[in-house]
Amino acid sequence: MPQDYAQAARWYRKAADQGYAKAQYNLGILYGTGKGATQDYAEAANWSRKAADQGDPVGQAFLGRFYLSGQGVPTDYVQADMWLTLALSRPSTADQVQTEQAGKDNKSDALATKLRDYIEGIMTEDQIAEAHRLAREWKPK
Repeated sequence: MPQDYAQAARWYRKAADQGYAKAQYNLGILYGTGKGATQDYAEAANWSRKAADQGDPVGQAFLGRFYLSGQGVPTDYVQADMWLTLALSRPSTADQVQTEQAGKDNKSDALATKLRDYIEGIMTEDQIAEAHRLAREWKPK
């Protein structure tokens, strides 16, 4: 069956509207890439935040990337570092289950680690401390 991103966006939207975190970050990806939806970074960040707020590590990593790049949200290194730290704070999916998806999660973890290391290299010690404090105090909604 051929890929149909517009159809995928419709189904992701139905699931995302019901609070399904994986559909929320996937919808965010479609808005971010412009596949199946008009490219809209603010909308992409919005859907990533919905997933991130539920504790979804992929949504958290994507939201951290948005704050780092300033796409869809104002550039905010403290928020970027907090979300990337949260994304990396759970056990790797690859450690839990040996599947093809787990391999993809390892790549996501590696990218999130590189981004967090990069951003902490340009942040002040006070900014890093604030980001880590926010990550420690964060609770899923």
